[in-house]
Amino acid sequence: MQTDVAKDQLRELILDGTYPSGARLTEMEVAAALEMSRTPVREALRALAADGLVRPSGRGVVVAALDRDHLDEAYQVRAALEALTAELAATRQSEGRIAPADLVALRDVANETAAVTAEGRFADAVRLNRRFHRLIAELAGNSMALLTLERIWDQIQVSTLRSLAPPSRPAHVSGQHEDLVSAIILGHADEAAKVARAHVLDTRTVTNSKGEPA
Repeated sequence: MQTDVAKDQLRELILDGTYPSGARLTEMEVAAALEMSRTPVREALRALAADGLVRPSGRGVVVAALDRDHLDEAYQVRAALEALTAELAATRQSEGRIAPADLVALRDVANETAAVTAEGRFADAVRLNRRFHRLIAELAGNSMALLTLERIWDQIQVSTLRSLAPPSRPAHVSGQHEDLVSAIILGHADEAAKVARAHVLDTRTVTNSKGEPA
């Protein structure tokens, strides 16, 4: 469906900073950029407004960013939901409901994220970090949590993109990822939730001062 294609393409342009927070967009400009008619673009903009990525402004929209207080709230919700998805993933693993190949994939992404971060490939690290956390949410088997996290992750990414910098403690971040993977593989639900919550709250603290992702 053209509207879905327009939404996905425009969302990616927002998340990668092509259209940064504060950028004003019009149907005509976006339609030209995406080489589409204005109707699917109009519907895509409405959908992205519902997701909190843009807000109406005059005859167009503006790419929205969370202010400091709302960003802090977003991290609090993210911490709670990622603790839940980590707990659910570990529980499903203990019950034998997760395929070994999925656990291998999770560890591989964690290792790749650590490697590219250490190499200073920051853009790749941001992308892989998002993939790592999404994989855990997928392993949790809770579609509502995944959908809600996707929206929160998008809003946080847009709101912090301009201030992002390579993490000052890459070994600490990678260590938390490894601890989280291990807890899930071992089926330790309480530990997985604890590590996930602490990891996100650490991220919130660092982001407030430097904008680093994790």
